[in-house]
Amino acid sequence: MNLKLCVAQLNLCVGDLPGNARKIIDAAQAAYSAGARLVLTPELSICGYAAEDLFLRPAFIAACDDAVNTVARALAGLKGLSVVVGHPVGGDSRTRSVAIQQRFNAASVLCEGRITHTYHKRELPNYQVFDERRYFAPGQGVCVFEAGEGAQRLRVGLLICEDAWYPEPAALARAAGAQLLAVINASPFHAGKGYEREQTMRTRVQACGLPLVYGHLVGGQDEVVFEGHSFALNADGSLAARAPSFREDLFEVQIDATSGAPRLSGPIAPERSTDADLWDALVLGVRDYIGKNGFPGAILGLSGGIDSALVLAIAVDAIGRDRVRAVMMPSPYTADISWIDARDMARRLGVRYDEISIVPQFEAFKASLAAEFAGRAEDATEENIQARIRGTLLMALSNKFGAIVLTTGNKSELATGYCTLYGDMAGGFAAIKDLAKTTVFRLARWRNAHDPYGSGATPIPERIITRPPSAELRPDQKDQDSLPPYEVLDAIVERYMENDESIESLIADGFAQADVERVTRLIKINEYKRRQAPVGIRVTHRSFGKDWRYPITNRFRQ
Repeated sequence: MNLKLCVAQLNLCVGDLPGNARKIIDAAQAAYSAGARLVLTPELSICGYAAEDLFLRPAFIAACDDAVNTVARALAGLKGLSVVVGHPVGGDSRTRSVAIQQRFNAASVLCEGRITHTYHKRELPNYQVFDERRYFAPGQGVCVFEAGEGAQRLRVGLLICEDAWYPEPAALARAAGAQLLAVINASPFHAGKGYEREQTMRTRVQACGLPLVYGHLVGGQDEVVFEGHSFALNADGSLAARAPSFREDLFEVQIDATSGAPRLSGPIAPERSTDADLWDALVLGVRDYIGKNGFPGAILGLSGGIDSALVLAIAVDAIGRDRVRAVMMPSPYTADISWIDARDMARRLGVRYDEISIVPQFEAFKASLAAEFAGRAEDATEENIQARIRGTLLMALSNKFGAIVLTTGNKSELATGYCTLYGDMAGGFAAIKDLAKTTVFRLARWRNAHDPYGSGATPIPERIITRPPSAELRPDQKDQDSLPPYEVLDAIVERYMENDESIESLIADGFAQADVERVTRLIKINEYKRRQAPVGIRVTHRSFGKDWRYPITNRFRQ
């Protein structure tokens, strides 16, 4: 028995039910023409992942039902083709509690115009960015269906994402007669997650003795990115096939069961470096946020520093130089080399570049406040005024021309509050908000050594990478005047914020007590700023956003 399976690794848009249905139909028709008789689409492919509180609206569930039927009817003439689509089912408009009890994260098998099987996800994740128990009840059943034609039929056990991370759902599918596990997924990216999935699924197939195909979503959705990286494993755990990452693909897997247990084979995309994955995640996240929300382009403040330089390179790779605008806004404290390097980078990437001095506005603000501030020395107040003037100018340009403002702050700054509300935090999307400063430097060097999108081989001037970071809001200012060295700061943030390690363990491992107490205090007292920061791309296993939910008003001290 031989069967060709196709994973439709699709980039879908939440709530675009007609558009998503059309993508599924087109992918299924193309796969069928290529000889596939089983097509897998991602988890919740009909509505996109995750639709969040849209799931609470009966009209949304009803529209999803209609879209499933639309796909089934469109594929009715494709004899012998089975297509798995993900969608929500159930719900009741009478009371909120009843709606939650009766709503499921489901997958249906469509064959020749009919829904032949429907499976309800059993394991509902409720950690990190996930809160599926808010919307769905756990399923109780098992789904094994036959795919193929005539003698070329295979019994397939259907699972949804988290189900495959636990042994019971796979074991139940095997007990029900499955010869192959088909797992449809929408699992957000973070660095290293793709190979972690492969290893976990390897453990699963070795335990249950069945080969497995893992079909995954691709694309950006608000703060999360899905990287694709679908794959297939044989029952012994060996890698049979792997799809490319960060792009749509009709990923074909050949299933050969002529001599007993099914053996899988297909193309194997090469392993990728962490930095290549990070870059593509950031580019895809920016491209989809801008594209799916209908912005004509992007605008950002280009300071001559490393953070804005990295964001500019990401933006150009994401949407092209013709849709990106950079604005240099010098203050009285802007160094000449900042002008020179900003102009150089804009020239290298070929973007529109403008210079708007903030000196007149800054002097006007100081004059207006002179009587109020009489007798008081200049401090962070005047620094913040400069940042807020820049934010106001960028937002004015955004309002006038429609381009979204990309903010340029990184995770180290957001953790410690080394950023200005309504200043450098003003904007619509924070491309690098989950990158530690040390990672910013590393990715800048990676991008200068690679040109994955043909935007410019070395876009970032070397001096931007090597000069000491500075906000340039007072004479001779350096970041390390106010913060520990970034190597120390980032290590503390990672261990304390991302991994929940204790202050005592950090000190015991050799970090200076003063540094640990200073950084952890800054993390705690700046929650109010982070709540007002724009949404941005998640690339670590714990970002500031849905992963991090701490009260602003909080007197607990460790």
